[in-house]
Amino acid sequence: MKLDVYNLQNEKTGEIEVFEAVFDAPIKEYLHHEVVRWQRACRRRGTVSTKGRAEVAGSKHKMYRQKGTGRARHSTSKAPQFVGGGVAFGPHPRSFAYRLPKRVRKVALRSVLSQKAREGQIKVVEEFALPEIKTREAFVILQRLGAAKALVVDGASNQTLRLSARNLRDYKYLAPEGLNVMDLLRFDQLILTRSALECIQGALLP
Repeated sequence: MKLDVYNLQNEKTGEIEVFEAVFDAPIKEYLHHEVVRWQRACRRRGTVSTKGRAEVAGSKHKMYRQKGTGRARHSTSKAPQFVGGGVAFGPHPRSFAYRLPKRVRKVALRSVLSQKAREGQIKVVEEFALPEIKTREAFVILQRLGAAKALVVDGASNQTLRLSARNLRDYKYLAPEGLNVMDLLRFDQLILTRSALECIQGALLP
């Protein structure tokens, strides 16, 4: 399988051979859903908290005597049924993260990349070198490449591109190591440099 390679002027400069195991794999949408659920769960902060009856401020003494009042039997006013009392079975800080097998994550990534390749949503560029950190310049180049909303993947050493693209609303920069299913599904197009493509293929080969 081959993908066209372009320069930053959106001119075709050649082709690159890619592995069908990565860019022409079976599409498994149920895995897309599973991995996105896992990513969102891992991102949850889990900091919500409530106070139980042992934690709220108040007296521990019995509210009134047990018998003779004609009222229900109660102990302390910190019980959950009273205003200002503790919360019964309320949430406490915890982690929502759970383990998802690495093999499942790799299969899901190959599936999303294959789907984008079949829909013509992947564009490979020779390199994405900017002379200086300038958001406007990065935006003009991305528009020239025909990308209205895109995920841009290049090596982690390209700090000029990372800093230039970080304020663009419809674009996101990632290093190859950070490629993930949720971002691939969130953006319409995927722009890869040749070096990033080779790194991704090496990591996702079965």
